[in-house]
Amino acid sequence: MGKILVSACLLGENVRYDGQHKLLRHPQLEQWRHQGRLVPFCPEVAGGLPVPRRAAEIRQRFPILVTDRDGEDLTPAYLRGAELALEVARRENCCCALLQSRSPSCGRDQIYDGQFRQVLIPGSGLTASELMRHGMALFDESQLEQLIAFMQIQDLHAA
Repeated sequence: MGKILVSACLLGENVRYDGQHKLLRHPQLEQWRHQGRLVPFCPEVAGGLPVPRRAAEIRQRFPILVTDRDGEDLTPAYLRGAELALEVARRENCCCALLQSRSPSCGRDQIYDGQFRQVLIPGSGLTASELMRHGMALFDESQLEQLIAFMQIQDLHAA
């Protein structure tokens, strides 16, 4: 049975920039947790950033630049967190990931525009991009039904 790499904040860990979490409650997640199939991971903390910390956004893509509102370059921590997420996903044999939307690390389809205006643009965070580049299926918290269907197919193939 496949495992799922999950943004730690979605599992109730207080690792977000504001020291809070975004606990996602769903019976299927509880079942997977009891089965040992969820692998919690926060790429920002793993990359060396503290909790709490200033909010960050991707300011530019080429070359990549992630900063906080004051312009402090946080790119190395974000890149390290993305690399570690991939390492953990591979080591734990994760078949997919459930990530926090809009995050400069975990955002899958949309991220903030890098100007700290609360404007969303198409794009993905550094960890999401790294996982996708290596062929991992990604879901965010609004896609639980799709994740459940994906896992049902994975479990059928594993049986």
